[in-house]
Amino acid sequence: MIDLRNAEGNTHRNLGSMNLSGNIRPSLKKLMSLRYLDLSFNSFEDILIPKFLGSLKNLKYLNLSHAGFSGVIPPNLGNLSNLQYLDLSSSYGGLSVDNFEWVANLVSLKHLQMNNVDLSMIGSQWVEVLNKLPFITELHLPGCDLFDLDPFIRSVNFTSLAILNIPENNFNSTFPGWLVNISSLITIDISSSKLAGRIPLGVAELPNLQYLDLSWNQNLSGNCLHLLRGGWKRIEILNLASNILDGTIPNSIGNLCNLRYLNVEGNNLTGSLPGSLQEIRNCSSKRFLPKLKNLILSRNHLTGNFPEWLGQLENLEELILSYNEIQGPLPASLGRLSQLVELRLDHNKLEGSIPVSLGNLYHLKEMRLEENNLNGSLPDSFGKLSQLVTLDVSFNGLKGTLSEKHFSEQSKLKELYLDANSFILNVSSNWTPPFQIFELGMSSCNLGKPFPFWLQSQKEVQYLDFSNASISGSLPNWFWNISFNMWVLNISFNHMQGQLPSFLNVMGFGSIDLSYNQFEGLIPLPNPVVASVDVFDLSNNKFSGSIPLNIGDSISAILFLSLSGNQVTGTIPASIGLMWRVKAIDLSRNGLEGSIPSTIGNCLDIIVLDLGYNNLSGMIPTSLGQLQGLQSLHLDHNNLSGELPAAFQNLSSLETLDISYNKLSGNIPRWIGAAFMNLRILKLRSNEFSGRLPSMISNLSSLHVLDLAENNLTGSIPNTLSDLKAMAQEVNLNKYLFYARSDDTAGEYYEESSDVNTKGLVLKYTKTLSLVISIDLSSNNLSGEIPKEMMTLFGLVMLNLSRNHITGPIPENISRLRQLSSLDLSSNKLSGVIPRGMSSLSALGYLNLSHNNFSGMIPFTGQMTTFNASVYDGNPGLCGAPLVSKCQGESLDGGKNIVLGKSNGCLDEWFYLSVGLGFAVGILVPFFICTFSKSCYQFYFGFVDKIVGKLVRLKRRANRG
Repeated sequence: MIDLRNAEGNTHRNLGSMNLSGNIRPSLKKLMSLRYLDLSFNSFEDILIPKFLGSLKNLKYLNLSHAGFSGVIPPNLGNLSNLQYLDLSSSYGGLSVDNFEWVANLVSLKHLQMNNVDLSMIGSQWVEVLNKLPFITELHLPGCDLFDLDPFIRSVNFTSLAILNIPENNFNSTFPGWLVNISSLITIDISSSKLAGRIPLGVAELPNLQYLDLSWNQNLSGNCLHLLRGGWKRIEILNLASNILDGTIPNSIGNLCNLRYLNVEGNNLTGSLPGSLQEIRNCSSKRFLPKLKNLILSRNHLTGNFPEWLGQLENLEELILSYNEIQGPLPASLGRLSQLVELRLDHNKLEGSIPVSLGNLYHLKEMRLEENNLNGSLPDSFGKLSQLVTLDVSFNGLKGTLSEKHFSEQSKLKELYLDANSFILNVSSNWTPPFQIFELGMSSCNLGKPFPFWLQSQKEVQYLDFSNASISGSLPNWFWNISFNMWVLNISFNHMQGQLPSFLNVMGFGSIDLSYNQFEGLIPLPNPVVASVDVFDLSNNKFSGSIPLNIGDSISAILFLSLSGNQVTGTIPASIGLMWRVKAIDLSRNGLEGSIPSTIGNCLDIIVLDLGYNNLSGMIPTSLGQLQGLQSLHLDHNNLSGELPAAFQNLSSLETLDISYNKLSGNIPRWIGAAFMNLRILKLRSNEFSGRLPSMISNLSSLHVLDLAENNLTGSIPNTLSDLKAMAQEVNLNKYLFYARSDDTAGEYYEESSDVNTKGLVLKYTKTLSLVISIDLSSNNLSGEIPKEMMTLFGLVMLNLSRNHITGPIPENISRLRQLSSLDLSSNKLSGVIPRGMSSLSALGYLNLSHNNFSGMIPFTGQMTTFNASVYDGNPGLCGAPLVSKCQGESLDGGKNIVLGKSNGCLDEWFYLSVGLGFAVGILVPFFICTFSKSCYQFYFGFVDKIVGKLVRLKRRANRG
């Protein structure tokens, strides 16, 4: 027996004094009677496994695991026919096998372990080879890149197999049905191996099975109701997580007497948890699930209320039901789970108050109740949870005062999230928390006016969110002495004032968000000692002066930069082009001057560039055409001149292009319709563009907002605008237009917004911007008629063609624009009658038809009755309500006489209705009465004859007129 195992070894190489290294001398083969050899957990520095080991034919135990061997395992190990235990596991995957046939010669083998050995070259033969080992009891082949797990074996020979441990492979095959025939199986682990198909119900009937892990195959299916109803006589560990199981949890699970761990998270389970469990049978204990310690059912579609029996699982240590749709109150019986260590019920629909009894869970380390509908206050009994490490109750409807008592014994607390509730923190000015917190989220809590002094005692804070916390005053100097470890610092949306130090001490590649305060002075930068930050947001403060010239050097690896909404002046430094990782740059709403530096074209990963609302001048640099990933470009409200660069044709990812309110000139290029297939917003408003509106613009199939107003465009409106496909969709789904959002930006993002001229006002849209479908061609020199083809843009919400020279009538089919809420056709040369169909536009809230040449009667019915006379100013040919001037034959009280309509020369349809009713009442009724009296008969019908004669003469006179 030779046992040279490194006693201090583990799965990582140990370089201590007990570690063997170098070469293994061939003289070892002289020990022909050797039966036991263990060289595991040493460091033989990538040498080959010696071939001469195959000559030690009396070996029964060979362990070369985690010893630094590499290369191909020698096939002559197959000569060891007496070998019962073989472990060739590798920590780093340096070993491989190109032929597996030699394993079939190990006829005495009981234990085979080859963890992380590369078996990808052996094909599908490995199952057939192992089936020749009749005594094999343990098979461990995790992470070996095996594929093609043969689902069909005619005759199973390894009937003594007890442990099958083959996770983390690439089988890409169905579940092996032959496993249900191996009654000796105790452990099956085929997790994370790309199995598919249904799990056979026979697995539940394996009489000795104690451990089954089929998790993270992602495509294994089965009905949970049927599967969990099986025998499972000895099952202790059952892990079916991250597959596509469906069905409900059966009430028979209460009979799984030996079950200690159940994990079915990440499946498609539906329905509610059983309200009660089936009567206990065949269990020595009379309690449900008496040994269960871990119950994990998260990330399914479970509904219904929280069942009471969960509070009776006295040995439960882990209860995870997060990311479901469980509703109703939390039962107070949860407080009886005295052994509970982890409670995660987050992201459900739980409501009501948090039970005070949860303060009795003295072993609890993690409690997550975030993203529910809980209300009431936080029980002060939580202060007794001395083992608590994580507490998260964020994003609920909780309120009330938090005092020192709520945290009195929480000395081990490291993560506290109270965000998005209505808590008021009321602690003494000299309070020192009993904990040293790592992550602290208290956004939207009321922390009081001065910056919390108690934070000074927290030396290990890595994540701090005090946003929207009603804090005012200045940031104390001591704060920058505890900020070194912070990778997230967010004190946005407060009322903080004063100046900041020139350098902010935070952890590298972190996030700094000081936006929406009243900080002033020069723009600070992160401490140059640390690496660049990922997020730097100083927007909407009162910072002044110029942007530091070296900003690009200081934060070259930044992802998100916003200085928007300050009082920054001067030019944009050329060093900004050194930001090689940047996704979003927002310098809008300042007083920046000079030209746009061409170096921005070096920011090749940029998604958002917003330089709007400044005083920038000069031409747009052609280098911006290099930013092929750019999705949102705002250069509006500046003094830019020249033409739109032809290099913009390369911006194929662009979704928003806003260059409005500048001095740009030239024609709108024809290529604009071919280059921007993803464009949603195109705003060229208030420039000096001239020429005709190119018909190619109709190729912008994703366009929602087209604003070309206040230019010098001429010619007619192209009828091809009807091809704007996104505008033709009557129903549009709301989609938040967030850009540059990722895990690396700590939730920061650029929210797209746009000012839209509508209803005579300028409205800013953000969250609902994707629902805005608008065309604004106003204040140009357009002529011709309104194309009737435009009336197929069924999703159109706003249409403004005012202040042009458009002629002809309003298209009759305008009634098809049922989503239209704002229509401005004023100050044109339109003529004809106002279509009666406009009265059916029920969404229309703003209408301006003033200063045109419309004539005839206003169709004052339906939606048209909601507009006053000013809508029709400057149209002397119009008559009828709501105007004072009446149409011919209209009575003073607004009623209509029997007159001929000008439009069709026929009697008004209301006249025919009145004649019909009059006939029924005035003629037929007297007819039946006068039938019985001759004098009555002659008098009545003589009178009727005179009336009809007058009507006929009146009609003839009208026709002659």
